[in-house]
Amino acid sequence: MVKIGTPLTISSTKVMLLGSGELGKEVLIELQRYGAEVIAVDRYKDAPAMQVAHRSHVINMLSADELRRLIELEKPNIIVPEIEAIATEVLLEFEKKGVKVIPNANAVHITMNRERIRDLASNELKIPTTKFRFADNLEQLIYFVKSDIGYPCVVKPIMSSSGKGQSVINTNKDISNAWDFAQEAGRAGKGRVIVEEYLDFDFEITLLTVKSKGFISFCPPIGHKQKDGDYIESWQPQLMSEEALKKSQKIAEKIVNKLSGSGVFGVELFIKNNIPFFSEVSPRPHDTGMVTMISQELSEFSLHARAILGLPIPKIIDSKPSASLVIKGEGFSENIVYEGIDDALLEESIQIRLFGKPNIQGKRRLGVLLSSDVDSKSAL
Repeated sequence: MVKIGTPLTISSTKVMLLGSGELGKEVLIELQRYGAEVIAVDRYKDAPAMQVAHRSHVINMLSADELRRLIELEKPNIIVPEIEAIATEVLLEFEKKGVKVIPNANAVHITMNRERIRDLASNELKIPTTKFRFADNLEQLIYFVKSDIGYPCVVKPIMSSSGKGQSVINTNKDISNAWDFAQEAGRAGKGRVIVEEYLDFDFEITLLTVKSKGFISFCPPIGHKQKDGDYIESWQPQLMSEEALKKSQKIAEKIVNKLSGSGVFGVELFIKNNIPFFSEVSPRPHDTGMVTMISQELSEFSLHARAILGLPIPKIIDSKPSASLVIKGEGFSENIVYEGIDDALLEESIQIRLFGKPNIQGKRRLGVLLSSDVDSKSAL
């Protein structure tokens, strides 16, 4: 039987959220709905989840010393990593002491690094992927592009998310710029990159896979469109053949079972001629899954919160045709102001989520539009 204490009392169920962006904010709200006491942590102040948390802290989560001191101070029952840039050795340390890590410390350690997850998927589990190589310097990157991978190809830092540091190489002239961009924009600083074959896929999906108490449930597949490696719109369900869906679910189940633990996993797949190719997996809700806030009775955030706390997960998860569109700002401001919200909400099928990010320096995702219609295409 699951027991949840009362926040801010000695019986409280304390959850520490490592990463407090828009996805973390929604997870935090759902955890609070079930009575958890939630501490939000990030590298900058006033992050979205901090604005609704019981308490918040600003630290460098890549610093083992800073992270260790904070965990010792707060003594959480559960730690929920929401980003990649974390000193995972500290999570392994506290997991051994009895602190629950979601989905588990080893899964976080593997999935935060593209080299480790590709090695697991391709070499150990023999899951189909695009051709890839890893380069430690510009010379290696040039060699792999010209002699093995070919054009076009994609370069990414081994630690990044939401398209940060990702670029496409089409000619010899692009290689140096791609290397520099990956070094500047990676979540964990400069270093190794992955260079991947560019697959001219039919479409790509996120297959949200929920694991709790040894059981796995799948959300209907989510289609999405990216620009500069970052998602700009998504829709659910993505129309696909039953054959391709079953193959995709089999891949997702295989990798999630290997990673083990509890929670929502965002499994990304390319589909080409009904054949799924594994791309990446996130051991947490996925940005393309924000559409589930309108498409599903239980959003990916609610499902994640339930799995975190050991609460029941539906075996069958349905959705209604829906779509999401990113509200992306560009510029420089410490005082962001929004307008046009009232006009947008005149449409009955439209919902809006503004993330409350404190500033913008260049381009930044600031909110999302959500809509439903008779089918996914119409919802867009």
